[in-house]
Order: sequence, then C-alpha cells, then structure tokens
Amino acid sequence: MTPLLLLRLLCLLPLAATAAAAALPADFAALLAAKSNLSDPTSALAAWDPRLSPSPCRWPHLLCSSHRSASDTPTVASLLLSNLSLAGAFPHPLCSLRSLVHVDLSYNSLAGPLPPCLAALPSLRRLDLSGNTFSDEVPGAYGAGFPSLSTLSLAGNELSGAFPGFLLNVTALEELLLAYNPFAPSALPPGSFSGLPRLRVLWLAGCGLVGGIPASVGSLKSLVNLDLSTNNLTGEIPAGVGRLENVEQIELYSNHLDGRVPDGLGQLRRLRFFDASMNQLTGEIPADLFLVPRLESLHLYQNELSGSVPATLAQAPALADLRLFSNRLAGELPPEFGKNSPLQFLDLSDNRISGQIPAVLCGAGKLEQLLMLNNELAGPIPAELGQCRTLTRVRLANNQLSGPVPPDMWALPHLYLLELAGNKLSGTVDPAIAMATNLSQLLISDNRFTGALPAQVGTLPALFELSAANNMFSGPLPASLAEVSTLGRLDLRNNSLSGELPQGVRRWQKLTQLDLADNHLTGTIPPELGEVPVLNSLDLSGNELTGDVPVQLENLKLSLFNLSNNRLTGALPPLFAGSMYRDSFAGNPALCRGTCPGGRQSRVGRRGLVSSVASILAVAGVILLLGVAWFCYTYRSQRSGQAGEPGGGGRPRWALTSFHKVEFDEDDILGCLDEDNVVGMGAAGKVYKAVVGRGGEDTVVAVKKLWSGGGKAVDGAAKDSFDAEVATLGRIRHKNIVKLWCCFRSGDCRLLVYEYMPNGSLGDLLHGGKGGLLDWPARHRVMADAAEGLAYLHHDCAPLIVHRDIKSNNILLDAELGAKVADFGVARVIGDGPAAVTAIAGSCGYIAPEYSYTLRVTEKSDVYSFGVVMLELVTGKRPVTPELGDKDLVRWVHGGIERGGVDAVLDPRLAGESRDDMVRALHVALLCTSSLPINRPSMRAVVKLLLEAAPTPPPPPPTKAAGEKPLDV
Repeated sequence: MTPLLLLRLLCLLPLAATAAAAALPADFAALLAAKSNLSDPTSALAAWDPRLSPSPCRWPHLLCSSHRSASDTPTVASLLLSNLSLAGAFPHPLCSLRSLVHVDLSYNSLAGPLPPCLAALPSLRRLDLSGNTFSDEVPGAYGAGFPSLSTLSLAGNELSGAFPGFLLNVTALEELLLAYNPFAPSALPPGSFSGLPRLRVLWLAGCGLVGGIPASVGSLKSLVNLDLSTNNLTGEIPAGVGRLENVEQIELYSNHLDGRVPDGLGQLRRLRFFDASMNQLTGEIPADLFLVPRLESLHLYQNELSGSVPATLAQAPALADLRLFSNRLAGELPPEFGKNSPLQFLDLSDNRISGQIPAVLCGAGKLEQLLMLNNELAGPIPAELGQCRTLTRVRLANNQLSGPVPPDMWALPHLYLLELAGNKLSGTVDPAIAMATNLSQLLISDNRFTGALPAQVGTLPALFELSAANNMFSGPLPASLAEVSTLGRLDLRNNSLSGELPQGVRRWQKLTQLDLADNHLTGTIPPELGEVPVLNSLDLSGNELTGDVPVQLENLKLSLFNLSNNRLTGALPPLFAGSMYRDSFAGNPALCRGTCPGGRQSRVGRRGLVSSVASILAVAGVILLLGVAWFCYTYRSQRSGQAGEPGGGGRPRWALTSFHKVEFDEDDILGCLDEDNVVGMGAAGKVYKAVVGRGGEDTVVAVKKLWSGGGKAVDGAAKDSFDAEVATLGRIRHKNIVKLWCCFRSGDCRLLVYEYMPNGSLGDLLHGGKGGLLDWPARHRVMADAAEGLAYLHHDCAPLIVHRDIKSNNILLDAELGAKVADFGVARVIGDGPAAVTAIAGSCGYIAPEYSYTLRVTEKSDVYSFGVVMLELVTGKRPVTPELGDKDLVRWVHGGIERGGVDAVLDPRLAGESRDDMVRALHVALLCTSSLPINRPSMRAVVKLLLEAAPTPPPPPPTKAAGEKPLDV
C-alpha cells in the first residue's frame, strides 16, 4: 500500500465514524444526545460510543426490547442509570424513546424541574427519579398522562409547591413513593384514594400533609404498605383502615391524630406492623387488635390511651414487640400474657397498670427487654422471671412490688441493667450475683433490703453503678468493692453500714460520685481518695469518721463536697479553710481553720501549701513546653506549605469539575489561600475559608487543599482520598451531608470546594472550651441531624455508602447549629454483604472492634462510630484522653455505669433539668456501640429512636407522669 493511499484511508476514518453514528436507529441517536446533555464525572457512559461497540444493545445500563418491530429495528426498553454520579438537568432527548418500559435515574445529582414530557411515554411502567435534587412543582401532566405507569418514585428530592394530589388519578399505579419532599402544607382531598385499585405501596412520610386521612383509604384493597408518618395529620384514624385486607404494615407515627384506635383492625389477617405512636389517640385499645394472627410489632406509645389492656393480649400468637409506654392505661394485665406470644421487647412504662406481673411473660424463652417502671404493680416479682436467661434489661422501678427478689434473678448471665428502685422489696442481695458477669447497673435504692452487701458484688467485672440508697443494709462495706476498677457511681447513703472505708480506692479511676452519707462508718478518710481523678461528688456526711481531713482531697475538682456531722479533728487544709467550704465541714467541732489552738499551723496545712505551690509551678512548666512545641510545629508547617505552592513555569492550568452551578473560578479561590484564612488542618491538607463570587453577591466556601510539598506529585493516599471524596460527595444530595460545590486539579495540586459551615466541627465546639455553647437540645439536634445523613447513606443510596471515618471532627455545624456529615475521603460503596479492605480506616476511639481484626467493613461499622459521637455529646468527653486512663470512651462509659450509674457518666454541665433526656440518648448510644454488630440498630432505627428521645419540652410541665422513657435496643 502506497503512503498516499494510506493517508487517504486515515482521512476517511472520522467520516466513517460520523456516518456510523448517523446511521444509528433513532433510539440510540437519542441516547447519544442525552449523554451529551449530562455531566458524567466518573465516565460511566463512556462505552456509549458506536465506534467502540458495533451493537448499541450491548451498551451498559440499558436493555433492548425482546421483540423487534416490523422493520427489525431494535428499541430501548430499560434505562438503568442509578447511582452513577450523573449531574445536570434531566436530559429531554430521553422523552423520544417511545418504547421505554423502565427508567431508573435514582441517586444521581440531577437538578432542575421534572420533565413533563415523560408523562407521554405510552409504555412506561416504572419511573424512579428518587434521591436527586429535582425542584419546583410536580408537573400537572403527570396526573393526566402515564397510561401504563405502575411505579412512580420521586422520594428524597426538593420538590415544592402543593402536594401533587393529582398523582392519585394515575389509576394504573401500584407503587407511589413521594416521601421526604418539602411540599407546602397540603391536605389530601376527600376521595383521593378511590381510583387506585392496584396500589400496593403508598409512601408519603414527611410530605407536609395536614388535615385528616381520607376515608377512601379503605378502598385500597391491594395495599400492602401504608406510610403516612412524620406529617401533621389530624383527626381520627378512618375506620376504613380496617378494610385493607392485604396490608402488612401501617405507619402513622409522629402526627397529631386523635380519637380512638378504630375497631375492625382484627380483620387485617396479614397485618404484621402497626405504629401509631407519638399522636394524641384516646380511648381504649380495641380488643380485636391482639387477635390479628401475624401481628409482630405494635407501637402505640406516647398517646393518651386509657382503660385496661384487653384480655385478648394473652392470645396474641405472633407478638414480639409491644410498646405502650407513656399513656394512661390502668387495671391489671392478663395473667396468661406471654404464654402464647414470642415476646422479646415489652415496654408498658409510665402508665397506671396495677396488679401482679404475669408469671409467664417469658413463656417463649425469648424475652430480652422488660420495662414496666412508673406504674402501680404490686406483689412479688415472679420466680419464673429468674429463669428467663435471655433477659438483658429489667426496669421495674417506682412500683409497689414487695417480697424478696427471686434468687436466680440476681444471677442472670446476660443482664446488664437491673433497676428495682422505688418499691417495697425486702430480703438480701444473693451471693449468686457473682454469676451476673454482664451486670453494669444495679439500681435498688428506696426499698427495704437488709443484711450485708455480699463480697461477690466486688467481683462483677463490668459493674459501673451500684445505687442502693435508702435501704437497711448493715455490716461493713465489702473490701472487694475497691477492686472494681470500672466503678463510676457508688451511692449507699442512708443505710446502717459500719466499719471503715475500704483501702485501695485509688483503683476507682472512673468514679465520679461517692455517696456514703448517713451511715455508721468509722475510721479515717483514706488519703488515696484524693487520687481518684474524675471524682466530682463526694458525700461522707452523717457518719462517725475521725482523724484529719487529708490534704490530698485538695486535688479533687468537686461540685458537691460534704464531710459534715462527723468527728473529724485538726486543722483544715488551706484550700478548705475559706468560707465557701463552711457548710462542708459543719458539725465537726474539733476541726479548726488556719492555726489550731496552741498557736501553730498544722503540719498537714503547711504540706498542703507547699504541695499547691509545687503543682502550680509544674503546670506552668508544662504549658511553657507545649507552647514552644506548638510554635515549632506551626513554623515548620508554614514553611512546608510555602515550599509546596505551585510556582514557576508560568500560570498553572486548572481543570474544573462542577457539581452545582457556581459563580466563581480558580482565580477567586486561589486568591484566598493564604495563612490568614486557614480554618482547619488535617492529615490530608489544610482547609481555608474563602469569600468568592461575582455580581455583587459574595459566597463563603471552604476549600480543602491536598498538597504533598516539594514539587512532588500528590502521593497515592492523598490522590485516593481526593478521588473517593469527589466520587462520593459529587453525587450525594442531602440536607445533612455537606455540599461539594466543585473541585479543581492542576498538576500535583488538588482543591475541593465545599459549602462553608461557620460553626466549624462538632469536635472543636464540644472539646475546644466552648462546650457550654451547646445545651442539651442543641446536642440532641446534632445527633438527629447526623443520624439522618448517615441513614441516607446506608438506606437511600443504591448501593449503600459506608463513611468509615465518622467522628466529631467530621460533623460540621452551620450557623443555626444544624449538623452535616463531612469528609468522605475513605468512604466505600458496597453492595450485598461486607466489603473487604486492605487497611484500617478511621480514627482512634471510633473504630468498631470487629473492624480491626476482620478488615471487613459494613454499615454497622459506621453505627458504632456514630454511637461514640453520641457518647461524646452525652458525657462531654473525648473518645480517647488521659482522663479515661487506658480505656476508650465506650469502655469508660460501660465501666462508669456499672459502678456509679448513668449519672456518673453524664456531662455534669448539663445533667440537671436535662438529666432524663440525656439518659434516653445514652441508651441509644449504648445500643450503637454494642460489641456485636448484629446487636447494633440500623441507622434508620437510630433516627427513629432519637425522635422518640427528643428533649422534654419546656414548661408548662406535662400532665403525664415524669420519668425516663425507655427506648429500643
């Protein structure tokens, strides 16, 4: 072949490719046009190229129809583009694909209005546009078109305007999913459900619905799942709900529904889950509700239900989860309750239930949670409950129970909370308690227990709280108590204990409260008590203690200090000689302040003064050394940062990838990257605050710069982090996940531009000396917001995303202290089952225990890390700090609860009026940080639990009985 002929052939190749594209059938030409309208940062559609594949039906993400037309031309039947990071407006060329049956564009970054043209597609059966940021109103054409549509999912977008009730006119619909869009408050019109004979799934949660539930809901004969939760619906639950003969799940929680639970629900033979909690329902529970043969879960808590629990409760054949707490129920429970039901979770707290506890509650041998506190139960605790070895949590406080505790109940092997306070129980604590190796909290105050505390209490390896005040215990304190290094709270006030305080109390490194007031204790106060590092409440008043006040107690930082009414002698240490401690030592006539009779200051006082001065000088020296070290570190960091700036060789060229419409360019960003604008620094680089924009309207953004320094290319780890963050954040749209505006690349420099969060990270605000700015309602909101963001990643993204580095520094706060999850540099997209990793990602103190030895990551790893963040918010402590000794925060909390009760771990700055609310959140955190992944709740369940644990509203006080609301595990 001559060179001239070869040249001619090469020149003809582009023309041949163009001709091939032009010769494509119309459907595939439309696909190429749609591709050109989309931003495709991950090149997911790169294979849509007639030069690469001779048969367009082999292009990825689409399926051709199985039959051909008369002209034998292939047509597109399914377009499956979910979770591909596609951005831009909806590509209108897709509307010309008349043969489309299934369109799935879910979980991308598509924005703008919904396209009306889709409604004209004659064969379209399934349309899924969920998880994008489509906005504006739903087109009216959607109500008059879609002749064949069976599934319409628009959930999780930013659709506004009135609720599109006209969609209920699409008679072929089988699934309608519109949940979690910010529609304007709208009522469902009467008769709105009467034209949907095939509808199986109706998901309208969080849609701004007001008014009543239309009676026509009863016409949905095919309905399997009805979810109208988290709206502002009012009025009664329509009786027509009882005609939903195929329904399996009904979710009506968190509305303003009132009136009675309708009769007729017993006819729903397939019903498995019914949740109408957090409403204003009144009247009695219908008797036939417990006769539903498949009913597994019934949640009616936080209503105003009254009357007695129906006797039919004893016949419920499938009931495993019953929550009726915080109502006005009265009367006795059926004595056979539990015999015929596979009960696992029972919560009847905060009612007025009387009579005895049914002996057969654990008849199926599956009961794990028994919560019946704040009622009027009487009589003994059934001996059969002592045989229920599956129990993990028992809360029977504040009833009128009497008699001894069954001996076997003290020894239940899986029990971690036994709360029997506020009853009339008697007898002794059985030595068999040594078998309760999981016991963390033993709360038995305000009863009539007698005898000595058995030495076996001090052998419990996980004991955090022992609260046995206001009983009639006698004898000495067990010496073994000093061995319980996990003890966080010990409250034995107002008993008849005698003898001396045990030796070796320096082992109580987690103890925050010690209350032994009003006993008959003798001997001296151990000086080593001053070595308990986190003790903040010490009450030894009303005893017969003698000797000096140890100067070592000056080391303690006490919010409550009471040694009054003892027989102490000698001079007070200098710190305690002031008037502010006058009441702490009242009733000790032999104590003196300053100089004792005889004209000289006590030696212990002088030693205390010398010790104090030495301590001050030591602290000052440490501060000076830290300051010098920080100056050197900052100086080296600045020099390294300056050395790594791009420079030389002319102006660098920047490649921009945008995920939202931006009004700035690289010049605007680069002009702000100076040291005065640094707002954060991490392993990946620095974060700058940048004020950018044009047209007279400035935008504040945060810029993360990844830079290796020295003119070298960005290293592999930094590049992987950058690529992972771009791939993940670029396609996520959620109000509780930080927004990635765009990214820039230039040679060895990478810039990520985010929305700016003016209140910085939760870690800085909580632990940086500003913790007082976060009251409990604010902290709870942070928990709820971050949980919503994680739930979106785990449940609404397909495939799901695991963050892998959840920590307080990666939760950012906006101007109103709303929280958003940030920093996706090590995030992983996983499909079915766990994903294998080659290295551990995450931060010390937050990493799930199974992760470190299996290197298998699941969403339950994130749940654990989030639980640690919750513990930070509840305790005010960092996850790893010298204050916690050799334990991380999770183990510290468990140990503290076991020794000192929940109050021992609560942030003392908030644990006043917010105490009960904090305890509820603490229980959720403990569930999330379970050592076994299978025992951790899903993030969707965590969101619901936090909703249940919302802070108690301010005065006027509620009419319901006060008390801690128990939660799920």
